Amino acid sequence: MSSENSSADDVQQVWDVVVVGAGPAGASAAYAAAVAGRRVLLLEKAELPRYKTCGGGIIGPSRDSLPPGFELPLRDRVHAVTFSHNGRFTRTRRSRQMLFGLINRPEFDQQLVEHAQKAGAEVRTGVTVQRVEQHGSTVPDRRTVAVLLQGGEVLLARAVVGADGSASRIGAHVGVKVDQVDLGLEVEIPVPDTVAEDWKGRVLIDWGPMPGSYGWVFPKGDTLTVGVISARGEGAATKRYLEEFVGRLGLAGFEPGISSGHLTRCRADDSPLSRGRVLVCGDAAGLLEPWTREGISFALRSGRLAGEWAVRIAEAHDAVETRRQALNYAFAVKAGLGVEMSVGKRLLAVFERRPGLFHAALTSFRPAWKAFKDIAQGATSLGEIVRTHPMAQRALAALDRRPAVPDDEVSPSG
Repeated sequence: MSSENSSADDVQQVWDVVVVGAGPAGASAAYAAAVAGRRVLLLEKAELPRYKTCGGGIIGPSRDSLPPGFELPLRDRVHAVTFSHNGRFTRTRRSRQMLFGLINRPEFDQQLVEHAQKAGAEVRTGVTVQRVEQHGSTVPDRRTVAVLLQGGEVLLARAVVGADGSASRIGAHVGVKVDQVDLGLEVEIPVPDTVAEDWKGRVLIDWGPMPGSYGWVFPKGDTLTVGVISARGEGAATKRYLEEFVGRLGLAGFEPGISSGHLTRCRADDSPLSRGRVLVCGDAAGLLEPWTREGISFALRSGRLAGEWAVRIAEAHDAVETRRQALNYAFAVKAGLGVEMSVGKRLLAVFERRPGLFHAALTSFRPAWKAFKDIAQGATSLGEIVRTHPMAQRALAALDRRPAVPDDEVSPSG
């Protein structure tokens, strides 16, 4: 073969699936597509491993969505939860079985990427995707998507999965719409052994002073991850909440190793999940639980679905078949994650008005604590509880209708 022909072939090399973003959603998508035997390229703009603002709680649905043989790099196993309401009415509930595990995201994400590589995916780091194009001079035919990189390089793919986080460029291409944006602030605080021992196996959840806000302490060996989250637009109040929270816990004297912030974005009900041969998943699609803003399980589950359907889209020979498979992907996401999100939105609306009621229920009402445990352990989901428990349906319907009352009326005495 002449060198001219070989270079032409190199230029025209087409990947079956290109995944943009190597977090839990992207790594899961790349793994799912590679396991199916496709030529998969996973792109990541940072160098791995990289830090990510995240509590790092791995609940049952996350654990169940990991690749076979995945060994979780757990820093702690949680058997107890201390609940407080803006620092008051503190109460600890315990479980004989582990509730959930705690990981550091750099290790966890790196391990997921390695599993995708073992399955056959190729990984490129330090690569910034500027945009994708499905029409025009960069696209050789209607079965191809052009992925344009910073620096001018163009990659070609039969299908693209956008998993590039909450400020997603691929999400912008698809037209993702969000209707809830929250600001999470977090500090990683190295602590002495005596302090670490006091937190071992136990997390703290504090229902915060602003509507819909809460704080957390997650122990990870010699470091405590301490964070708060609240609606965007309350930046100063959210920062003050974190400072007061850290002070209340007696941790103000320790110097944080890392201090960071992150916006979480939750999709609107009518937000698209695809455009042509491009799918979005995880944070890029605005998929997370609206009340707790838990995103890892949503990233892993939607990433796996996106990888599986990207394979089908890569095989589609025309626009009709592409659209059919994209609609099937959207249906699969909405049937599972969408149901959980709609219940989470209702719970958030009630929690914003009546956090004291949630606190009283979780600390004093056995069925509420059992539901929390079952969800954390992966025995059930929010959607499943509301679907199968008439009492939960009636309670949620009643709470939807009731006005706010002063929290002190419903908080148990400390």
